Amino acid sequence: LGLGVMIAIYLSQYAKDGPFIRFLRLSIINLAGVPSIVFGLFGFGLFVVGFKVGGIQFFGWNVSLLAGWLTLAFMVLPIIITAAEESLKAVPKGYREGSLALGATKFQTILTNVLPYALPGILTSSVLAIARVAGETAPIMFTAAFVMRDELPWQVQKWTDFFFQGVMALPYHIYVVASKIPQNEYTRDVQYGTAFVFLFTVAAIAMTA
Repeated sequence: LGLGVMIAIYLSQYAKDGPFIRFLRLSIINLAGVPSIVFGLFGFGLFVVGFKVGGIQFFGWNVSLLAGWLTLAFMVLPIIITAAEESLKAVPKGYREGSLALGATKFQTILTNVLPYALPGILTSSVLAIARVAGETAPIMFTAAFVMRDELPWQVQKWTDFFFQGVMALPYHIYVVASKIPQNEYTRDVQYGTAFVFLFTVAAIAMTA
């Protein structure tokens, strides 16, 4: 969220229109429409498998919470940038001009006269984007999710292990109990119960918008 808003501030307030900036905006818009499975494969290749340069291993965290976090962050970033930039552009030009005319710097103008008026729109669209990402199955299926764990995420020997362990996730759990195990009365209750908890969680996130 913070990175997306900062990029949007740069694009809308500081960047001068030119071929590179137009290409950058087009790339961000295109990334916002990329299917989630593509981001999942990207996260798997970059964060889970990793790569070597000169014998030095970069990333390669295996299936882990951190790999899933960063994959979902990359997925939601273009949506936040686009929404934040539109919110910043919607602030009347007179607010900027009045502030600059009174001797404020450009940074002070953005901080005190532009951002406060754009913030409601930025937060609303960003929270809705985060709620959408919370329901994605494909990215975490490749990067973070285990079918079953018999320990809770915070039950680790070292605190750093918390970030480098696979975890159970509600969207992936629904997928598994609905399609990968024999169906009976018990699994039906599990399916409905998991779906209810998941929908309630996403609805709670969306309602904060």
